[in-house]
Amino acid sequence: MSRKNMLSILALLAVIVGGLVLTACQPETIVETVEVERVVTQEVETVVTQEVEVQVTGPTIVFWSTESQPARVERTQAIIDRFTEQTGIGVELVLVEENNIDSVMAANFAAGTMPDVVFFPLDFAAGWYAQGILDDAAATATVEALDPTTFSEGALNLVATADGTYMAVPSDGWGQLLIYRADLFEELGLEPPTDFDKIQAAAEALTEAGYTGIMAGTDPGQVFTQQTFEHFALANGVQLTDDAGNVTLDTPEMVDTIAYYTNLMSEFGPGDTATFWDQSRALYFAGQAGMVVWSPFILDEMAGLRDSVLPNCPECADDPAYLARNSGVVPAFAGPHGSPAQYGQVSYMGITTGANTEAAQQFVEFWLSDGYLDWLGVAAEGKFPMRRGTAENPTEYLEGWSHLEVGVDRRAPLSDFYSEEVLTAIVEGANNFDRWGFAQGQGELVSALYSELVVPRALADVMEGFLTPEEAAAQIQAEVEDIQASLAGE
Repeated sequence: MSRKNMLSILALLAVIVGGLVLTACQPETIVETVEVERVVTQEVETVVTQEVEVQVTGPTIVFWSTESQPARVERTQAIIDRFTEQTGIGVELVLVEENNIDSVMAANFAAGTMPDVVFFPLDFAAGWYAQGILDDAAATATVEALDPTTFSEGALNLVATADGTYMAVPSDGWGQLLIYRADLFEELGLEPPTDFDKIQAAAEALTEAGYTGIMAGTDPGQVFTQQTFEHFALANGVQLTDDAGNVTLDTPEMVDTIAYYTNLMSEFGPGDTATFWDQSRALYFAGQAGMVVWSPFILDEMAGLRDSVLPNCPECADDPAYLARNSGVVPAFAGPHGSPAQYGQVSYMGITTGANTEAAQQFVEFWLSDGYLDWLGVAAEGKFPMRRGTAENPTEYLEGWSHLEVGVDRRAPLSDFYSEEVLTAIVEGANNFDRWGFAQGQGELVSALYSELVVPRALADVMEGFLTPEEAAAQIQAEVEDIQASLAGE
């Protein structure tokens, strides 16, 4: 089956070329009617239709993106059009739902009709590389062309291979944050919560002052609990497996982290096993909590730019952005057995093994340079630049990102509400991005662990007195080993 026919079946873009023929010696302007479509397995839903004028003088490549919201599609297409205008290379944009991208990629890999470039989350990197889908040589050459020192070290490390290459090129991402009331910390003479001891001391002092010391996940049925606990575990040197794939969760470091986290949540936190992101944000926004663990998607909300979740602290009546102006952030903190770490989610630009490599590399290089700030502006509060700048201007994209507008009911740059120090800390924290399992190629195990909520269930049992931290660590180890064996067909 031809590439054109297969792309039609998979709901790629319908390109109508009204009888125009391109020749090598005489480029022609093509007016394309581009139907931007959402792909759900084999079913298609049209999202938006637009007419664009482009001049294609070279090859055409296929680009898959998981950003399917209409406003984001429009921004994406505009970047593509500029690339084509500059290079003559055509780009067919295909929208694939993130939940389906793995199965759709598998079908295309089997049929030999993969895209040239794909925008995708970290979760699929190791698996796709192992299956032969991602071209690490092309990705590494692209990183080298753009200068590795301009990228987040943490984002690169998450897709580094044993041979010193990179599976894909970091694009953007977000890192979980420990957010704290800087005004209360100053009033109480507390140090920023940069390690376990300082977090504990602050939580105790805030509780004594009449606040909830810290809000984070405790609900056994919520992924949020896994995410917040994993942040603490990574900071204390706990990993899901070793490099050989052996599960490493029944360790002294894991026992200590379970004991620390459950005590913190019981004594100075929510004190229940029913808290997730909603209650955590609500208590902080009400001015009743001194610290909260949350994603950066809270930043525009703290600034009072979203009517559905406006801050309602006593001071917020006169200044809706009071919390934004009076909060500090700690992206990476450390436990006694570890070094500073931050739970991070990164998205990448991957070049496939079936790509027109030269054209694909040109496209990714453009995406992360001339088109980069436009792309980050699609959702700036959750798209931190994994490339901070250029060799000539090392903070170009970091500074540009801080001035991009965010918000829903009102829009304004983050720099209107947050200091340069805070914004720099948020993005520089990406150097410490880490996640369980991905660096060891255990993406499938991670997915199953999150699905079955092994860790949140054990944490709740400790908080409710049914398990000791030692028993919880042993139980988690056994359950994860059983999952691993099941995945291996044993």
